[in-house]
Amino acid sequence: MASSGFYLEAPQRLRAFVRARESSLILIAVVIGAMSGLFVAAMSASVELLHVWFFDIGLGQRLSAQDRIDPVRAILVPTLGGLALGFAFLLLARWRPGREVDPIEANALHGGNMSFRGSVIVALQTIWSSGVGGSVGLEAGYTQLASGVASSLGRAFHLRRADRRVMVGCGAAAAIAGAFSAPLAGAFYAFELVLGGYTPASLAPIGVAAVTGYAVTHAFSPLSLGVLVRPVGIVTGQDLAIAAALGLAAALAGIAIMRGVALFDATLAKLRVWPPLRPALGGLGVGLAALVTPQVLASGHGALQLNSVEMLPLGAMAMVFLLKSLASIVSLGSGFRGGLFFASLLLGSLGGHLFATGLSTIHPLLGLDPAVYAVIGMSALSASIIGAPLTMSFLALEATGNLWLTTAVLIAVIVSIQVTRELFGYSFATWRFHLRGETIRSAADVGWIRDLTVGRMMRADVATVEEAMPIAAFRERFPLGSKTQVIAVDGDRRYAGVVFVAEAHGLTDIDAKSLHDILHCREVTLLPQMDVQQAMAVFDSAEAESLAVVRSADDGTVIGLLTEAHALRRYAEESERRRRDMLGTG
Repeated sequence: MASSGFYLEAPQRLRAFVRARESSLILIAVVIGAMSGLFVAAMSASVELLHVWFFDIGLGQRLSAQDRIDPVRAILVPTLGGLALGFAFLLLARWRPGREVDPIEANALHGGNMSFRGSVIVALQTIWSSGVGGSVGLEAGYTQLASGVASSLGRAFHLRRADRRVMVGCGAAAAIAGAFSAPLAGAFYAFELVLGGYTPASLAPIGVAAVTGYAVTHAFSPLSLGVLVRPVGIVTGQDLAIAAALGLAAALAGIAIMRGVALFDATLAKLRVWPPLRPALGGLGVGLAALVTPQVLASGHGALQLNSVEMLPLGAMAMVFLLKSLASIVSLGSGFRGGLFFASLLLGSLGGHLFATGLSTIHPLLGLDPAVYAVIGMSALSASIIGAPLTMSFLALEATGNLWLTTAVLIAVIVSIQVTRELFGYSFATWRFHLRGETIRSAADVGWIRDLTVGRMMRADVATVEEAMPIAAFRERFPLGSKTQVIAVDGDRRYAGVVFVAEAHGLTDIDAKSLHDILHCREVTLLPQMDVQQAMAVFDSAEAESLAVVRSADDGTVIGLLTEAHALRRYAEESERRRRDMLGTG
């Protein structure tokens, strides 16, 4: 559901004013940034209140930072909360069939159009999922709601497709900037994940929205949302080399976690577990893990900020890493709403600490600082899962202010993202698209390609003849130069093949021949719903310059004709138009 639901429209004069000036987009970006900051603060406060009520912790405390949770609450709250979420999904499916699109999918396929009502629903589901202890991050809800509102503003002002996509990016940038106290990371999150690239035209709106979102969030938020890192030691040349090895390990861990989510989901489906019971089972798994360590509950933000986690014995830290990984897998795989951003930061921090401590145990002379590798591991694992290497590099820079450490982080994330691409090929977001049958790999705008269909490009005034027509009669009806090819149909008016006029006139023995004997492309046709890329693939495989378009695969009725030259020309025209829009020169 890309654009259904709540919709406003600005007055015509105001719309014309906004569309005529690029600076107007910056003003809208300020509004989006301010609203996004308020959403982040409000959602965080809502989750905190749910934790206070359900888990009986003090106001202002983080759930995952607790030393101990009441065992009864640890089991019942996630389980019953998951059951309630499952029934809510069941009722919602009857009211709003289909699914909501996230900012990445909206920008890739729908020209930046998102449903406002759907975005609110996803945000509420994310609040509840984290509020009852599900091991999911709030960042998915933050960006969904902020980008959904931004998309609604874009539609209200009738913005161009490229500008609507930038507004969606503004919402995501502001939300991430506020959530992580990192305006640079927020901006590059939008560039890498939501827009699919950087353009000069998008720099000012995205940057302004990120800074505004950061400022507003921290003016209203009752808690510190940023990533807190204790002081780190000096980064040396050997750390740069070892960071590459940690990047490799982080990539393998990230791939395992992403595959684990899909495997758990597939297992529940194979077992035919009743859908409302799936989140309940996931909640039960999280609750059992919370009996061992409360750090598995919710996003793990509190645990990430808790220095005492780094002071745990090596075995205890490894146990937290394993249980948090499993809790995140069963939470997302069973249907809890949320993301892996926060969880990947905690897991990467623990993994980096374990990596440095273990390596120092084997080679004590290395003298590795676990705090340095906690930051490197945090960034490398998140880059593998989220798919945003520059975002994680800037997050590390903003959290530590250490340029040399950021250099080591950059090396690790480059290795991590490259290994993930080579061995897996997806980030967590694009992996979920793949499981649904989508082929998109990023937020780069490919929706216009899907809109450029065979049905829109074909000629409907196509000449047809009976395949049983004698060639002599065909020559009389279609003399040389009248047409290049003609579509032949059978007695039921279904497609039979293509007749080349020049070939028919070049035959010497024609008395015993009908068109049926000289038909080409007998089994090759185009369908009206095919996009231009699919059509070009058919042209290439058939080695044909023109093909008939039939109503459907089962109904062979000819409805049009498309030439390869026309399809290529339309593709080139649309590509150039999108390029101009993206660069702001159209």
